[in-house]
Amino acid sequence: MVPSYKNFIAGQWVDAVSHARFENRNPADTRDLVGFFADSSAEDVGRAVRAAAQAFPAWRACPAPLRGEFLYRTGEILKQRKEQIARDMTREMGKILLEARGDVQEAIDMAFWMAGEGRRLYGKTTPSELPNKFNMSVRMPVGVCGIITPWNFPMAIPSWKIFPALICGDTCVLKPATDTPLSAINFIKALEDAGVPPGVVNLITGKGADVGAALVDHDQVQIVSFTGSTATGREVATKCAPSFKKHNLEMGGKNVIMILDDAELNLAVDGAVWGAFGTSGQRCTASSRMVVHKKVYREFLKEFARRARNLSVGNGMKPRTEMGPIINQKQKDSILNWIDIGKKEGATIYLGGRPLEKGNYRHGFFIEPTIFSDVHPQMQIAQEEIFGPVANVLSCSSLEEAIEIANGVRYGLSASIYTRDVNRAFVAVREMYTGIFYVNSPTIGAEIHLPFGGTKNTGNGHREAAEATLDVFSEWKAIYIDYSGRLQRAQIDVGE
Repeated sequence: MVPSYKNFIAGQWVDAVSHARFENRNPADTRDLVGFFADSSAEDVGRAVRAAAQAFPAWRACPAPLRGEFLYRTGEILKQRKEQIARDMTREMGKILLEARGDVQEAIDMAFWMAGEGRRLYGKTTPSELPNKFNMSVRMPVGVCGIITPWNFPMAIPSWKIFPALICGDTCVLKPATDTPLSAINFIKALEDAGVPPGVVNLITGKGADVGAALVDHDQVQIVSFTGSTATGREVATKCAPSFKKHNLEMGGKNVIMILDDAELNLAVDGAVWGAFGTSGQRCTASSRMVVHKKVYREFLKEFARRARNLSVGNGMKPRTEMGPIINQKQKDSILNWIDIGKKEGATIYLGGRPLEKGNYRHGFFIEPTIFSDVHPQMQIAQEEIFGPVANVLSCSSLEEAIEIANGVRYGLSASIYTRDVNRAFVAVREMYTGIFYVNSPTIGAEIHLPFGGTKNTGNGHREAAEATLDVFSEWKAIYIDYSGRLQRAQIDVGE
């Protein structure tokens, strides 16, 4: 018995209008059919957007502290269901169970954080320049939010978007990645069981070309929040531009770990292994470049390869597995193509570089942990996001050169440095043009109470998580209350 799942519209679980379905299979073992999911169309999107629009007036009128209570209950439900949700996630997405639990925990943390924002949602009061006049600012909701999320963090990323949208008084239509619809359904079920009113959150599954495009184009969607590739993000921005539709984009990265000659080398290797091969390298924050001082380059490379060689690759459900599969065949082919490009560019495959397709691997999408050495900063593999278990090791002769190489890409998401010199660390903190920076830690591991996002081609200037994300899902309103009983003209009457 293979379960069949539906869309969630106006508080009801309903089939796609066409009754079409698509399969979702385990990337570690494609013989394992996770379920059938609604293969939706623009018509389904229209139904969901209308439901969200109809629910918006009552939801925005609901006091923010009460909206926070719904989120708090959602967090408690996610805590209770954490293990089963994590297992579902590993089964459909492939990341090891330990990481899947962390993904769910991030959603729990965000639920509780944003529940508290229901009693904050601070505006400002400020003195007027005129007598007998009171000035303040408040947040107001935007309206219907189109939420488009990727497969690599199928619960954490929806939580970064939907929870702040709800606390601001917005309503949402979620379009999850086709590779991870079950995690999205588990997320929406928690909101449903927490009592969130019908139409406030809606879920439509299906292909990006059909569902995602229709959501972006719909004239009742006031804001689109997208996480995914830079190429698709550019399409979203282009479609939103003619109508000035609000949009926030979280896109690619080509993140760097700088390892100086005074670094604690074992600690740096720990960070490089985790940063490069955690989630099989399928993170926008993955540590895909290691810029290593030439004095410790060979020593680092040798130990990095030894540790990566010993990683246990396999089904994420097995307790001893340290790196799971690639999400699907298309992504596997793309990664292998990038490995071929690296060879042709003259980089040396120091470790790995091959697909794993025999024995326990024959029914899944697996690639060996791969390390390139002798990489030049301008090589394509050192410039473009590969989104897989491929790490490039480059050499430098100084902190200044390391920073120049690190900044020399079109992305600006995350970076880190390993050094025991606090002065050099602070120079790197100042000079790196990225949205996130770590010292003596890899480029992954963001916490929800700090802003998340990047510069350059990584995003369009917005941030997710923490209070910064409230600026995405709300608009500021300035309010002036004049109780002088006469006409007062700002700027003109000042000083008279």
